[in-house]
Amino acid sequence: MDANELRALQAPLKKQYREQPETARMPARAEAMLDVERVACRVRSWAGETDAGLHPATGGDGSLACSADMLLQALVACAGVTISAVATAMGVKLRGGRVIAEGHWDARGTLGVDREAPVGVTDIVLKLELDTDADAATVQRLVEMTERFCVVYQTLRTPPRLSVAHRIVAET
Repeated sequence: MDANELRALQAPLKKQYREQPETARMPARAEAMLDVERVACRVRSWAGETDAGLHPATGGDGSLACSADMLLQALVACAGVTISAVATAMGVKLRGGRVIAEGHWDARGTLGVDREAPVGVTDIVLKLELDTDADAATVQRLVEMTERFCVVYQTLRTPPRLSVAHRIVAET
């Protein structure tokens, strides 16, 4: 896809969102089914289902997906799509590249061993390795635009309000 094809695809959407801003608000949803016997859950996605469970650092055997890794996978997926779209729109030729996200989490916090230890992924670094002949200033602009328009990056940078709701359901 080139810049003109991308603009042609996005032009009617941009027009619609300018004229009817309420139509630009997209729902996002994820669902998992509990697998209480394995202390796991099954997450549905477009590519099928993924079983997520305990990380080996918290008692798992390593055979199930780690939710922290899945969080970072969402970040690299979003950043990868975003940088490709931005490069296309800017007319920057990318021959390829890699998007890597790295972070750390402290099992002591997750297991309640140390109340001072954080629970959650900290110090996330997003690395972009780009195969391009573009000059440094152009690559810097590409990276800045990717940061600006990557939904997952911006969500992590400025976390949304979070809340938890629950209800008891009877199995039939």
